[in-house]
Amino acid sequence: MTQPPSYPMPPAGGPSPTAGGFAPQPGPHPHGYAAPPQYAPPGYAPPQFHGGPPRPLAPPPTLTPGGQPLASFSDRLLAMLLDAAVFMVIGLVLAVPAAIIFLVVVAPDLALFASDGSIREPDYLREFLLPLIWIDLGIIVISLVLAYVYYVEMMFKTGQTFGKKMMKLRIVPLDPTRSLDRRAAAKRFLVQQFSGFVPGLSYLDGLWQLWDKPWQQCLHDKFAGTVVVKVSQ
Repeated sequence: MTQPPSYPMPPAGGPSPTAGGFAPQPGPHPHGYAAPPQYAPPGYAPPQFHGGPPRPLAPPPTLTPGGQPLASFSDRLLAMLLDAAVFMVIGLVLAVPAAIIFLVVVAPDLALFASDGSIREPDYLREFLLPLIWIDLGIIVISLVLAYVYYVEMMFKTGQTFGKKMMKLRIVPLDPTRSLDRRAAAKRFLVQQFSGFVPGLSYLDGLWQLWDKPWQQCLHDKFAGTVVVKVSQ
């Protein structure tokens, strides 16, 4: 009778036989070569654990032709409110001497009694309205002069008003090869002042940046060829 072939038994401590042969054990193979790597089935990806749902990345800021980030609508609005607060204080300072002038110069002429004690009829047009109009015109002229100095003479040297400095904004020319000059600052100022005399135009001027692409300019920016950028200081 033919004897079945015999197979050598694995050495002690080596791989143990299984139904499909010898299963490789972790670590170096006893005969000197490494165990074959374990491959994942096609289409399998190891699970990835996150601390939560993925967060959308913030869109990168729009840059000017000179590579500076444009200012946001909220920053520009806050800067405008700060500048308006500055002129509110200036208006109160101007109102005090105007009230004193009115009380000292105009009010005594409105007396109902003449110097001889008789009752007289005051000329309200000449003694009240005209002096009041002149006082108002004086306040308007002084306010415009101060606004010109604030928004043109002071601003074009640094590109910043008080409000823009607090919000870290700066006005720069759209053309990066140019520098901000008095002419461009005066154009911005004139358009801003003119829009205040036309009903609704000042709101349109300020809101224009919301749909203006790609430089987010207001109407006064377009007229002067400027943009407002975010700076570090």
